[in-house]
Amino acid sequence: MKKILILVLAGFYFAPLKAQQTSYSLSLEQAIALAQDSSYASLNARREMTRALKKKWETTATGLPQINGAINYNNNIKQPVTLIPGEITGGAPGSFTPVIFGTQQNATAQATLEQLIFDGSYLVGLQAAKTFLDFSKNAYEKTQIEVEKSVVNAYGSAKMAEALVSVFDNNYKTLKKSYDELQIVYENGLTELEALEQLEITLLEVKGYLDNAQRSQRLAQHLLRATLGLPLATELILTDELDTLVLRAGEEINPEISLDLQKQIDVRIAENFTEQRRLEWQLERSRALPSLSAFANYSTQAFSNDFTFTDNTQQWFQSSVLGIRMQVPLFSSGFRSARSSQAKIAWDQAKTEFAQTKQATQIAFENALSDFNLSKDNFGNASKSLNLAERVAKKNQIKFDQGIASSFDLYQAQAQFYRAQQNYYTSLLALLNAKTVLETFINPPTF
Repeated sequence: MKKILILVLAGFYFAPLKAQQTSYSLSLEQAIALAQDSSYASLNARREMTRALKKKWETTATGLPQINGAINYNNNIKQPVTLIPGEITGGAPGSFTPVIFGTQQNATAQATLEQLIFDGSYLVGLQAAKTFLDFSKNAYEKTQIEVEKSVVNAYGSAKMAEALVSVFDNNYKTLKKSYDELQIVYENGLTELEALEQLEITLLEVKGYLDNAQRSQRLAQHLLRATLGLPLATELILTDELDTLVLRAGEEINPEISLDLQKQIDVRIAENFTEQRRLEWQLERSRALPSLSAFANYSTQAFSNDFTFTDNTQQWFQSSVLGIRMQVPLFSSGFRSARSSQAKIAWDQAKTEFAQTKQATQIAFENALSDFNLSKDNFGNASKSLNLAERVAKKNQIKFDQGIASSFDLYQAQAQFYRAQQNYYTSLLALLNAKTVLETFINPPTF
């Protein structure tokens, strides 16, 4: 409980300080840590945990002493009249005399102390409040896991976009130089217009790639800022190089690794939910039990025909009551039984969903392991393809410069090289995301 309170308070204390920064220099790990502290999802998850703490105390407080006070003031502008037999006041038999009892004004001040002695629903409520707190803690942990996945994806996308901009910019400059040189050759009548136009088509395509990469870079940066919970105007410097991300993504995974279901956040949340449903069933059953409480009341009253209650001479009359109250449910025409049956059905449904969640989590783990292995193979193939395509493009560039290869051959080799570059970075991001998902199963974080 102390750890949760420290986490919640620290998050709210430091979040305003971080929001004041206008520039960040972040590695991937630093970006994850920042997002888990100040992202929108994390902030609301901590608020939900705080709400759960308050809810737990609210439930606990209902069984602690309760003191209520009340002050009443009455002014009988038109006092009620009571008829009494006339014989009492010396009147004729059978007649009635109107009489006004009491004073026109009165004031009362009272305080009541109540203490719950036994209530089955209160005991169940205490257990439910603790379960709700555990559920909120697990929900917070799940949020942090999802935040980490989002940051890895956004950070990797930003670095990929940054790399593509650099690659396409370099490709464009190299190709532009070749185009300018070929144009001089064409103007001297040493090559055909078709060769120049073919190279111009390739140049326009590369320019389109570059423009699209620059737009993607801006969008990826904005997505990363939003994921981190930062204003869109915040300057971001991403310090991790793609080589570092490649090493992280390519870490070996033990093929014999097994899944510990008890550590999986979705399983724990489903277990919390099942326990909540069980307690709701117990709560409905406990409503058939009697409840016992004690109370003590103290009051003081004053009476007057004029408003003299603040005078020192005003006489006040005290009274006090001490008692025990028991409420016993006797007959509800099947109302309580129906609610109890509904709660029991809901509990059975939750148990079924719990079993389903464990099975689905096992399948999700196997799928994540398969995706990681597939992504790793794809990345390895993309790396080889990129090296091959780069060598082929360089050879065709040399042949073209020497007049051995045609512009169409050069175009095909370069187009193949550009596709290989995009496939390489796309497969890198897919591998990084697949590794992150798999890690949440193998080494689930704790917060």
